Amino acid sequence: MAKDCWDLSVFFKSEEEFLSTLEEFKSLIPELAAFQGKLSDEKELAAFLRLDKKANMLLVRCYYFASMRSDRNKKDVKNSEDLMKVQIALQTYSAAVSYQSPEILALGREKVEAFLAAHPEFEEYSFQMDRLFNEASHVLSTREEGLLSAYSPVAGGIRNLYGQLTIADGKPSEATLSNGEKVLVTQANWSSLIAKTKKAEDRQAIFEALYSYYDAHKSTYGEIYNLTLQRQLAEVKARGYQNILESHLSGNKIPLEVFHTLVRVASTHSEPLKKYIELRRKALGLEKHRSYDRFLHLAESDKHYTYEEAKQLFYDSIASFPKDFQEKAREVTKDGYVDVYPGEGKRSGAYSNGGYDLHPFILLNFVGELNDVFTLAHESGHSIHTLYSEEGQPTLKQDYTIFVAEIASTFNEHNLLDYLLSTGKLSKEDRVFLLQKAIDEIVSTFYRQTLFGHYEFLMAEKAEKGEPISYSVANDVMIQLYKDYYGIDIAEEKLKPLVWAYIPHLFNTPFYVYQYATSFTSSMLLYERVKNKEEGAFDRYISLFKSGGSDYPVAQVKRAGVDLTTEEPYMAVIHRMESLVDQLEKELAE
Repeated sequence: MAKDCWDLSVFFKSEEEFLSTLEEFKSLIPELAAFQGKLSDEKELAAFLRLDKKANMLLVRCYYFASMRSDRNKKDVKNSEDLMKVQIALQTYSAAVSYQSPEILALGREKVEAFLAAHPEFEEYSFQMDRLFNEASHVLSTREEGLLSAYSPVAGGIRNLYGQLTIADGKPSEATLSNGEKVLVTQANWSSLIAKTKKAEDRQAIFEALYSYYDAHKSTYGEIYNLTLQRQLAEVKARGYQNILESHLSGNKIPLEVFHTLVRVASTHSEPLKKYIELRRKALGLEKHRSYDRFLHLAESDKHYTYEEAKQLFYDSIASFPKDFQEKAREVTKDGYVDVYPGEGKRSGAYSNGGYDLHPFILLNFVGELNDVFTLAHESGHSIHTLYSEEGQPTLKQDYTIFVAEIASTFNEHNLLDYLLSTGKLSKEDRVFLLQKAIDEIVSTFYRQTLFGHYEFLMAEKAEKGEPISYSVANDVMIQLYKDYYGIDIAEEKLKPLVWAYIPHLFNTPFYVYQYATSFTSSMLLYERVKNKEEGAFDRYISLFKSGGSDYPVAQVKRAGVDLTTEEPYMAVIHRMESLVDQLEKELAE
């Protein structure tokens, strides 16, 4: 196994061991099902919880192994089949234990809390139980929960359908440039190809080569997204939520005002973003600034990094942080825990996973650009967070929420940027390059992700009103939002309105992306306090990660010093954007 690939043998040494463990998990399902109607008995409840934890630990190992192996090559049918075996087993398990929540709720909060107090070994279930009772009004009867579980394969099938259409069946497209050169365009290289082009017609050709696949299948993507919305709407109706947004926020007690305040501030304070777009248009000599022109650099840099150089830059950037943090950074980037380079059939993008006492793994598609250096720092932040969570919490309290997940990652990006800006005397080109990087980070993480969250909200409202959902409806909503946020008419770009089909989170994890913006907002304030050497700031920051999944996320962030129910944190990002754009304007004018 090459050192720049995952070593999945830490999960299983062989295919046979994987299948054997999966069979062991499946053998526990009938045993768990046999506890139905017995959880009111204290001894039976204790026995159930012990067995359920054992089953979950087996399942997590099987799922990580199968999903990660599949992500390394989506075109390998055998890998897809093995992942499907795990997913089917998970669906069978979910249906078998669907009685769990109704029976525990029937005991009452007081009795359950007394049970946990009398059995310290189950303390790690305390927050899980608290969440259950807070969501009690949305938990159905045992029979009804069983019926919903029976339909869970349909929900999983919708996500799989998107992945199969986009990755497994997807093929790179060829673009013909103005000089007659033909280039192969993939999801991994299209942005770098555009960044290197000098002619608008070539950028258009590259962009349209990528999006031509979405255009050719736009009706199918539209129907898949319609099914994604209908699945969520069915959940809302079955469980008695007010709307789709509430159904995604309720379980983690995220106040609706957090989402609405974010959207309101970002959508009504987009002047610095529009100023930046116009500044770029003039500096680049463009007749019109197209959305894909965002990849053009205002300052040229031919600098490429090896993966080893990228790691060292990241290590150097955190040299002033506590030793424990630095050690964790090196631990998460050890050989075998990072899958580094793009490959045929490999999942696009990047991620970090881990938890449940398992070492975190990082997926990259590293091609040596500066953005890849920042991506390494970003994903390492997630993995460091996971290590702190595993260190600070028992197994079942380690799984922190998406809402706080992006704080550690974007904190690392803020720090890396400042480190690069502080490394000696910078040329004007260097200053412009890094100022653009800082601004683009706010654009992509705060404005762009909020725009997509805003899009999800508007589309969810349409589904709730019974309005038809199609690719043309989705396109129209996206066109208006790009005008509101960017001041760009993407209807003129022919295929850009299909950007919603390009974003897998909208299909796989609805109402995920807005949390990039809330996390970015939190990490910026926390980082500024650490940077300014505010007493106790770094300790509060690390305490947030050590708290893992032991509390509701808005409360966790508030204890660290950020109140996301108010406009103040979001306006701080707006003001930071204004300041950076003004600095860039001065640099470009000199």
